[in-house]
Amino acid sequence: MSFYGQSGSQASGTNHRRTWDEKQYSLAAQQRMLDEKEAEDIRTGKKKKDEPKVKREMLQAREYAVDLDSKVGKSVVITKATPSAETGGFYCDVCDCVVKDSINFLDHINGKNHQRNIGMSMKTKKSTVDDVRNRFKMLKEKKEREKKEAQVEQLLEDVQEEESKMADFKKDKKTIESRKRKRETRRDDDEDEEEEEDDGLDPEIRAMMGFAGFSTSKR
Repeated sequence: MSFYGQSGSQASGTNHRRTWDEKQYSLAAQQRMLDEKEAEDIRTGKKKKDEPKVKREMLQAREYAVDLDSKVGKSVVITKATPSAETGGFYCDVCDCVVKDSINFLDHINGKNHQRNIGMSMKTKKSTVDDVRNRFKMLKEKKEREKKEAQVEQLLEDVQEEESKMADFKKDKKTIESRKRKRETRRDDDEDEEEEEDDGLDPEIRAMMGFAGFSTSKR
């Protein structure tokens, strides 16, 4: 402690020069050097920063299909005001970045940084025998369900085809009946005309009188 830090009768001697505790300052200098070295190691990646560990979920399969084809063949006009998500390429809304091609985009969403941002680690759960059995059971049920759905769809298609054939048959039947009625009506009209033209004269007398050319040739 310096002379000015003393008071009363504890102040001894007549030395007015300020003094320091060399041991204390030496320890402080060593600690500062250690802190600077640790910060430099963290900056260069030689040492990881001490942070509380975050519990992350095991790596899981995606439950959605990755869209890689919706923008194929489309042109986009890009300006300074265009948002990052619409500047072309593939946009990741989790990491807020744009990847220019599909291969790198798949590498990105399967990478460590992306999985960490969605709260997952790169560790996978070890499968047990029961897990494998349950997986086989689920796949079998899924296959049977798809088979039943395919059978129902095929049955619906057959019903629709049968209904279409029935509708065509009814239409053709109506057309045939309509044509038949028209022919019968035309035949009746012809017979009526023949009856009106037949005045009861003998055909030979009609021919002699010159009426033969006025009669109809239809029989």
